[in-house]
Amino acid sequence: MTGLSMSILAPQVRKHLSADALFRLVQSDCARLPDYRVGDTEIALADALMSAFAMFSLKAPSLLAFAKERAEGNLHTIYGIERVPCDTRMREILAPISPQWLRPAFKSVFRQLQRGKALEAMPWLDGH
Repeated sequence: MTGLSMSILAPQVRKHLSADALFRLVQSDCARLPDYRVGDTEIALADALMSAFAMFSLKAPSLLAFAKERAEGNLHTIYGIERVPCDTRMREILAPISPQWLRPAFKSVFRQLQRGKALEAMPWLDGH
């Protein structure tokens, strides 16, 4: 094997498919949603939505477990959340939100994954 390179080929990194890029995409879509609440609100709707997204993406087993993450302060750095609501406040803010409002954020992420061919290796059911 003379003259052949024995280097390991690492997969090409696609920055638009990184967690940071996809989280920013979700955050920008959440920020575009109109806030249904009237008056001065101390926690932005986008922060409440991103907090819920963070809770699920971190696979927190409960709101209490998520509260511990909240206390550590990494949510601002990773998810761009300015103010994380407590569990009661999160429920109050998000309860009136229709899942249909979140469809654009889902579509944005899904579109990025399709364009980046990140879903090609995933199994599909009946071609869907």
